[in-house]
Amino acid sequence: MKLKASLRKLDPGIRLAVVYGPDEGQVREVAERLARSVVEDLSDPFRVGDLSCGLLKADPARLADEAAALSLTGGRRLVRVRDADDSLTPLFERLLSKPPGGSLVLALAGDLGARSSLRKLAEAAPEAAAVACYQDDAGTLGEVISSTLASFGLTATPEALAYLAERLGGDRLLTRREIEKLALFAQGPGKTAVTLDDAVACVGDSAALTLDDLCLAAADGDLATVDRILDRALREGSSPIAVLRAMNRHMQRLHLAAGQVTLGKSVDQAVASLRPPVFFKHAPRFRAQLRFWSPSRLAAAMGRLLDAERDCKTTGFPAEALCARALMGIAGAAARRSTPRDRA
Repeated sequence: MKLKASLRKLDPGIRLAVVYGPDEGQVREVAERLARSVVEDLSDPFRVGDLSCGLLKADPARLADEAAALSLTGGRRLVRVRDADDSLTPLFERLLSKPPGGSLVLALAGDLGARSSLRKLAEAAPEAAAVACYQDDAGTLGEVISSTLASFGLTATPEALAYLAERLGGDRLLTRREIEKLALFAQGPGKTAVTLDDAVACVGDSAALTLDDLCLAAADGDLATVDRILDRALREGSSPIAVLRAMNRHMQRLHLAAGQVTLGKSVDQAVASLRPPVFFKHAPRFRAQLRFWSPSRLAAAMGRLLDAERDCKTTGFPAEALCARALMGIAGAAARRSTPRDRA
């Protein structure tokens, strides 16, 4: 069966739960929450067994042995399998066909596509569950930021929340760590809200700046720089979905400013009206892009990015290739511009 990542605990009848998705931090967070609903102390060696995909490939019998082991201290046993992939599907199939005990097997996996045999097994088997962990969208990311700050007795101003949402979200655990660091920085006598100045001063955004450079290059039409930065970002672990969403946010901000221009504001006024403000070092390039990217061109580009994200999730084609095609297509459209919009 398919279950949502917001699930707090599993039905006792579930024997195999596969937690998967492109957001590795959220996979770990959800898996730990489900694990603690079975065993409160995850360091208890009598109730928790830890295995890896590599270990099971070398010794397949270990899975059944761990699942059949009895808990010497009472309670249900938990068997965690890290880095699970489709190579382990036959082992899990045998486990479900002849359950050796009452243990819960919790498998942590990466981004399993729609054709994944492990994902299909977890979705179809009556005693199994598939829990998908997709990267936070604007709604869920806002909830993560707000709830983490609330645990420190803080809220965020709308400007600070928008700034944080634009720079975080690729990995749930990294997002929480950045917000916890921000909360410690912003705490003080009588302080109840994190401001935009707090967020700008504290939250590390080296990854965001890398994606900012990529988005700026694509909107500039600089194909060589797009190819170089995108290759590095993907090799360093950036998710193709996160890259597509960063590009889409950039185009949305251009679209918002372009709308202000059509209402009669100057380019400078339109850019100055954006919240959070455009990073001052990027402002000249942003203004130049605004003179070329008309609302109709921006709408077409945003549609292309949404289509690419959907294809990454549904077609089974390599997400990296789909992401690269979308960004290079946008960069190519910018490179083919003949005259700036304000002279067209």
